[in-house]
Amino acid sequence: MARANNGFILENRCAVDLDAFKRRSFDYKWIAGIAYPESAAASPLFMHISLTLPRDLSAALRQAAGLWGIEAEYYDIWGRHHVVSDEVIASILATLGVWSGSLEELQHEIVHRMIAEWGTLAPATIVVFEDSVKVPLHIRAGGQHDVEAIVHLEDGSSKTLSANAIELEATADIDGIHYERRILEFSALPLGYHRLELRTAAATATVNLIVCPRCAYTPEALRHGGKSSGLSISLYGLRSERNWGCGDFTDLETLVEWAARNELGFVALNPLHAIPNRQPYNTSPYLPTSILYRNLLYLDVAAVEDSKHIAEPNAAAELRATPFVEYERVYKLKRKALRAAFRRFLANEWRHKTTRAGEFQQYLDNEGDSLRRFAIYCALDEWIHRENPNIWLWTDWPSSFQNPRSPEVEEFARKHWRMIRFYQYAQWQVDLQLARVQARTRELHMPIGLYHDLALATDRTGADVWAHPEFYMKGCRVGSPPDDFSPDGQDWAFPPPNTRKHFDTGYRLFAEGIRKTARHGGALRIDHVMRLFRLFWIPDGQKATAGAYVRDRAADLMKILALESVRGQMLVVGEDLGTVSDETRAALKNYGILSYRLFFFERYGDGRYKQPGEYPAQALASTTTHDLPTLAGFWSGHDIDVRRAVGLIKDDASYNHQRATRLEEKRRMAEALHLPWESAERWTLDDSILDAVIGFMASTPCTLFCLNQEDLTKSEEQLNLPGTTFEHPNWRRKMRYALEQLDSNPDAMRVTQMVREWLRRTGRA
Repeated sequence: MARANNGFILENRCAVDLDAFKRRSFDYKWIAGIAYPESAAASPLFMHISLTLPRDLSAALRQAAGLWGIEAEYYDIWGRHHVVSDEVIASILATLGVWSGSLEELQHEIVHRMIAEWGTLAPATIVVFEDSVKVPLHIRAGGQHDVEAIVHLEDGSSKTLSANAIELEATADIDGIHYERRILEFSALPLGYHRLELRTAAATATVNLIVCPRCAYTPEALRHGGKSSGLSISLYGLRSERNWGCGDFTDLETLVEWAARNELGFVALNPLHAIPNRQPYNTSPYLPTSILYRNLLYLDVAAVEDSKHIAEPNAAAELRATPFVEYERVYKLKRKALRAAFRRFLANEWRHKTTRAGEFQQYLDNEGDSLRRFAIYCALDEWIHRENPNIWLWTDWPSSFQNPRSPEVEEFARKHWRMIRFYQYAQWQVDLQLARVQARTRELHMPIGLYHDLALATDRTGADVWAHPEFYMKGCRVGSPPDDFSPDGQDWAFPPPNTRKHFDTGYRLFAEGIRKTARHGGALRIDHVMRLFRLFWIPDGQKATAGAYVRDRAADLMKILALESVRGQMLVVGEDLGTVSDETRAALKNYGILSYRLFFFERYGDGRYKQPGEYPAQALASTTTHDLPTLAGFWSGHDIDVRRAVGLIKDDASYNHQRATRLEEKRRMAEALHLPWESAERWTLDDSILDAVIGFMASTPCTLFCLNQEDLTKSEEQLNLPGTTFEHPNWRRKMRYALEQLDSNPDAMRVTQMVREWLRRTGRA
């Protein structure tokens, strides 16, 4: 049986359905745009590929799209079919470095790409399961099959490997040369990031060999049907009688102790990534300057050992009293106080090479070049802005400072080493305080403890893009196609990842981002988990409706996620809301990663709400998210009023329609909750409705149940109003009650008791 696929003639030498084969693509490597099995035992297949080049540019563009992972068509949330234009495909190919100005140029690129795949002995990186170490080799037909393999393990030891079999998997005819792909199978290897040397009579290759487990980590308490529950908070918004106007790690420890007393198993946090702390455009925790390091805004400066004799600044009390978090003022206050602590550390510890100085040096050694580059960026950002207050972005810096490896940057680092060391010291203190909080959750026997959040994006003008530019693409932005909430699509304005660079470097930066975000925690949420499979790329100069999905190497990324999960002993939750492909959810299930289920979204096509028993067990159930109305806001229609006030709802007709639609949604909700319909007629969330919702969600089979703190406090205000910046106080709202009030305020105590009773009744306590 032979099938044409965008200019490739595929001869299937076994009776295997290729269409079904591709639908299961998360189990397979994508090489030359064709799916190949990672395990011949799982789906035995022998295939021959013959490359035929199209004779017109449009067909060649679509052949190239398959090779470079661009999906030339897709279905939107309404099920409508979209065919990507040739112009968009050509623009994305140009971003990927592929010349497509003429048919001849593109044909040359296609042949070169195929030869690069098949003419290299082995790929730059191979990611395998620990019990199935299979390595693909490319050799010319009739070539020598004898292979010498030496693996250099992560621990520094080396050993020679013996292949159990050399199996022929596929052949290809490219530019007059006949190639074979043979699979070497080795005995099991330890988990980790290793280096493999391969030698044949004709070629050699050095490969990043990453050995991974089959599944992500699950805490012992949850492995056999166990369930847990937690509270989702925004750390910046915690109020207390002692912080400096922004929630800090000491506040978090206080909240953890409160959570444990009330039988909760975890506290879910907003992303703690470093952000510029500049209002109103640079305060979103989901658009960080770096995902590798954290925001020193959360540091309790008074708890730093070198700050013991520093008095609380006069401004701290004023900042505690503000209705919203004043990022810039709090950041400057803390940075100034921390600098005084750092000077004391240099004088008393670093200069005398004390034990603490040695601990700091060990931290610097462990963090290596990543921390050094981040600290240089922070120092340059401060220094250049101080010299010229009109410069806010590194893209406006003098050109010599825009390259992190330039001689000028190195000279700056040499001259300003104290400033750079300060930012390294700040990250050390953040790490120490966060470690202390997670250690406290273990003392309190919380099964998970801290639950971290990994943002999807990194700011295109942030530290990570400056420090690691080769890992980001220029010429496109990431967004999403039109949906119910954004009929014109969404432009998120951050750069796509350079998937080839990640692959060639053994996914070092990808793994580092997971590891550092999840450190000192028992769970990790992956924002927009579909990113591991594909992202919607929008060429520069185009609207969000003119984009295409570009695939990533999901099979590799999912394995590495499982590896980091097992090594860090952290549960993984994949945020899979919205338009998510079947393959994504199937992969989450296969790897033991929890899916995401929201009360507002779990409905049938006719609008009816699903009942608790219809929720999946392998999931986290929650009431809402930061981008959606709170329960109180939903019930009162406050979110509709706010959208009208800021101009997102343009006229009275639209406003009245949304209010009427909301009433119908509430009626359906009341029906699902077995509440009288009169409850829906009331535009105030009372305790009976809140009790019903909490009981409903806690009663699902979902492994985790997470209650948002806005619902615990019956707040109407949501954390973020999508589509706004200065029009709404996004990411600045403080918690309704101070921490000291949680055990004294009658309303807070009543809801807390309600939650605790449901946790006991549903086996989640």
